[in-house]
Formats: sequence, C-alpha cells, structure tokens
Amino acid sequence: MGTVVRIPFEVTGWEPEPLDLGGGGPVTSSRVTLRKSFSGPLTGTSVVAMTAVAMGEAPAGYVAVEQVTGTLEGRSGSFVLQHSGVVDGDPQPATGVVLPGTAAGDLAGLRGTVELRHDADGAVLVLDYELGRDPAAVVG
Repeated sequence: MGTVVRIPFEVTGWEPEPLDLGGGGPVTSSRVTLRKSFSGPLTGTSVVAMTAVAMGEAPAGYVAVEQVTGTLEGRSGSFVLQHSGVVDGDPQPATGVVLPGTAAGDLAGLRGTVELRHDADGAVLVLDYELGRDPAAVVG
C-alpha cells in the first residue's frame, strides 16, 4: 500500500466482563476493554473494545475496534482500527484495517492495513499506510 512501520506496543489495561451468547458448554465469551501505549514511529495510546471467545481457558479468537490517538511519524491525530484474530496454535498475526474516514487532525485521510504480532521482540503493530487527502475536505 505505502509506508510500512513496526510499532511496539504494551497493554496497559485489561478490563474483562462476561458475555452470555447462549451457547453454553466449554465455550466462553467476554467483552474486554483494554488500553495500549505505543512507541517508535507512533507515540500515543489507544482504547480497544473487544469481544473474545475461549474454549475453557484457551483463547480461540476475537474481534475488536480500537481508537488510536497519537503522533505517527510527526503527524498528530487519531484514527480507528478494526481487527480480528484466530488462536489455533499456528502463530499467525491478527489482521485488520484503518477504518476509512475515521482519521482526524494531521492524520486525516489515513488509510491502511494492520497486523498485530507477538514475537521475540514483544508485541508489535505493523502498519502499512498511505496519507491521502481527507475525504471530508472534498467538496462535491
């Protein structure tokens, strides 16, 4: 797509609450609000609203939206990520997108894709992005 950056992050808050989807058995669901801090090419924080499913104590998958506020390579603003992942023993990254039209401030017009990886370097968000023109600024 464009510029690719690796952004280390740390989970700074984790607030789960049970979620009853009516399935029963060994499957459990929860809503989680979590908070992150970012360093490197993106300095800032985020708040994540996540729905997760587990088989007993073992995570199985999640879907999330994440409001990010900070400075990306010198441009300040905010944007929303949507991402999901499956946990099945294979170390595949969670993937997602920058939701179109959600970027604000100096980041208006931001588009891109994301991968969330957990490897020997720790937790990393890989963002492949472009900064186009702000669609809200286009007069039609």
